[in-house]
Amino acid sequence: MKMEEVFREEEREEYQREMEEGMTPAEIAAEDKAAEAEAAIDPAFLVQFQPGDPENPRNWPRVKKWCWTLFFSFLCFVVAVGSSMPTSALIQTGEQLHVSQEAVNLSITLFVAGFGFGPVFFAPLSEMFGRKPVYIASGFLYFMFTLPCALAPNLATLLAGRMIAGLAASVPMTNVGGSISDMWHVEEKGNPMNIFSSVLFLGPAVGPLVGGAISSGTNDVDGWRYIYWTLFAFVGLTWLASLFQPETLASAILKKRARKLRKETGDERYSTLAEHEKMTLKAMVVVLLFRPVVMLFVEPILIFFSLYLTLVYMLLYLLFFAYPIIFLEGHGMNDLQTGLMFIPLMVGILIAVLLTMFIIEPHMKKRVARRGTPQTPEDRLVIMFVGSLMFPMTLFVLAWTSMPSVHWAGALVSGLGTGMSFVMIYNSANTYLVDCYPKVAASALASKTLIRSMGGAAVPLFVNQMFHAMHNQWALTLVALVATVMLPIPFFFYRFGPKYRSKSKYASGDQDS
Repeated sequence: MKMEEVFREEEREEYQREMEEGMTPAEIAAEDKAAEAEAAIDPAFLVQFQPGDPENPRNWPRVKKWCWTLFFSFLCFVVAVGSSMPTSALIQTGEQLHVSQEAVNLSITLFVAGFGFGPVFFAPLSEMFGRKPVYIASGFLYFMFTLPCALAPNLATLLAGRMIAGLAASVPMTNVGGSISDMWHVEEKGNPMNIFSSVLFLGPAVGPLVGGAISSGTNDVDGWRYIYWTLFAFVGLTWLASLFQPETLASAILKKRARKLRKETGDERYSTLAEHEKMTLKAMVVVLLFRPVVMLFVEPILIFFSLYLTLVYMLLYLLFFAYPIIFLEGHGMNDLQTGLMFIPLMVGILIAVLLTMFIIEPHMKKRVARRGTPQTPEDRLVIMFVGSLMFPMTLFVLAWTSMPSVHWAGALVSGLGTGMSFVMIYNSANTYLVDCYPKVAASALASKTLIRSMGGAAVPLFVNQMFHAMHNQWALTLVALVATVMLPIPFFFYRFGPKYRSKSKYASGDQDS
């Protein structure tokens, strides 16, 4: 009887630990195994970084870290551009392949959907083999499966190529944030992350401009193929450059060092902690699949911010189809001129990045310092206040200047505020989620990425029907009204966020708790 009581007490302690740390039994087992392994390793043979170790990416010279931060962000830019470049010539694509507009729009849907599903396959590979091999392998797949898109004799070939290319292209979207964290300390990575996050919007905005220039310049029915040929060459050159990238994942660098020591000394006792921390298949499935889905249903903070970011992402892809309707159909512009209409959107994105880096972030740090208390996740939402107010306002301006009877300059200028609001909302919400869920940030971001990508992928399936049935002004007014309904979200959680975090199984509580 006493033995049964001991077992029950152990079960209660384990359950209490789950509740306090937001961990499942499988994850606890993996953590316990890692702790046991660490205790069993002879410190003399434990391969790890020493203070000031030059091979530790966090000890690299600042210039080197910035160079590779910009390169990894450029990888993401190449992916983002590839998602939107073909939108400039979808009509010609459909005409030559003898399919409907809705059918050819699937080439965008399947590519963007890959951003949501790709990490499920590639994320664990990054942790097992390092970031560099996964960047190179996925980049090669993106490169190779862009080729059948350029040569596609029918819709099936085009869609298959875009689907596989999208899955492979998802790697920079998820891995670049990890690469930045590998190189920069927590207090340093604000500006690198701002640059990376801005690329998620800047790349898609550049795509229609480049695609429109190519389509107009070729001036024939094969213009859409030249877009894919250009993308094929662009991705190929970038992939060749990626062969020279360094590994940034600490565990992968240390494993290589341990293998070298074992080979040179013949002593098999040299090992790294990561080599002893082998997560079970069950735990890996829980972390990568089960937990992100569960969090989407039980975490109010994650639910509302994921919905908000999904709306922002859907609007971004909606503009790729709305601008041709507004400017090409409504004002008689050609593909190049329509692509030029995205320039204010790009300028707005860049302005928001500069404002965030050089004015808003320093001001926030000074504000927290004057307050004399530790920074809380809710401090991240101040930037989002501005973006969430600007978001519906610019949409209403676009809506009521989008008719053919109104000069196109109004719709053009609205892109400035739209681009600024994109960055302010996305960067702020993203960092807020990471700060709210520090122990399970990867799962929180995976949840957000999945629902956001599905929302963006759905847009091409209904946007043309929506605009032609409702007319430009009312279709965009509907989107603006949805943005208005979501406007209170950052203000609400700025006030009540600590309360929800304190009750959450996964989130952190108050900073002083």
